[in-house]
Amino acid sequence: MTQPSTWTEQSPTVRVLEAAARQSLHAPSVFNTQPWRWRVTPDALELRADPERQLTTTDPDGRLLTLSCGAALHHARVSLTAAGWGVTVVRFPDPGDPTLLARLRTTGPADLDVTAGRLVDAMPRRRTDRRAYGDRPVPQALLSRLRAAVEAEDAYLHVVRLEQMPMLAVSTARAADAELADPAYREELRRWTTRPADSGDGVPIATAVRPAPRRVPLRDYAPGGAAGLSVGADFDRGAAYMILFGERDDPAAWLRGGEALSALLLTATAEGLATAPISDAIELAWPRRMMRDLLGGIGEPYLLVRVGWGPGDGLPPAPRRVPADVIEFQSRETSRK
Repeated sequence: MTQPSTWTEQSPTVRVLEAAARQSLHAPSVFNTQPWRWRVTPDALELRADPERQLTTTDPDGRLLTLSCGAALHHARVSLTAAGWGVTVVRFPDPGDPTLLARLRTTGPADLDVTAGRLVDAMPRRRTDRRAYGDRPVPQALLSRLRAAVEAEDAYLHVVRLEQMPMLAVSTARAADAELADPAYREELRRWTTRPADSGDGVPIATAVRPAPRRVPLRDYAPGGAAGLSVGADFDRGAAYMILFGERDDPAAWLRGGEALSALLLTATAEGLATAPISDAIELAWPRRMMRDLLGGIGEPYLLVRVGWGPGDGLPPAPRRVPADVIEFQSRETSRK
């Protein structure tokens, strides 16, 4: 038995867990599908994948779905830490239930974490900015801090070198062309860019960027249509392109990769950087092999991320689902059975 998220007879622990689940609604996700569900029990917070929101053409293996859920998990973890609570996480706690991705429990009051507080402050400010970034390069010291944030989540970050940029640009462009040639992909793209106004998800055309020459091409969310944003006057000359990767290519590793993605994006936002995840280059098998080659064969690529100094204004927020559609509660009576 579950209760809607308006259930008011909550213990202090339940209120804390619900607040963390609400914060996670800011997390990024592929096509802004927000493919997760939360269940609040009297003593735990359970994260589940929502298979109905999987992109069956773009993401048939569920790699991007699981990465997206990992980002939501990290948002919730950091929110609990920033609120002064210790937290334990068990990932994939039930081998017989693969949609149950994680179970979080609080371990009682803990010292306030200033770093976690900065990341929580960044959550509502973070945007995927697909416009071109400026000429000023990202300092090496800042890139090192981003790398450290990712490595703290058991993943790794490779900053694409100048001599590797042509291979990255070509593989990303060819992947985009191959996908657009697939009618099933075009239909999936159409479905998630023409969502009902009250759905709280998807990529509205108003937030899409019109095609223009780029160092590395970005997904065209409005092929043949009227995207709402101009690419801007810059050319991404100062942008850094980073491959987020890990040692394995399985759901447990993808979940950790999503947590690392969240840590990367929030840290970059807290530092004043603009960010844009780019998944085209890992959605098809052959571009993913090319990304693996860029890594020198030392790991499995999860995602490409562009960071830099963006225009800084005029970017509309992405839609978000309402908590009642994502968060449910287990009653005390059910938990005793």
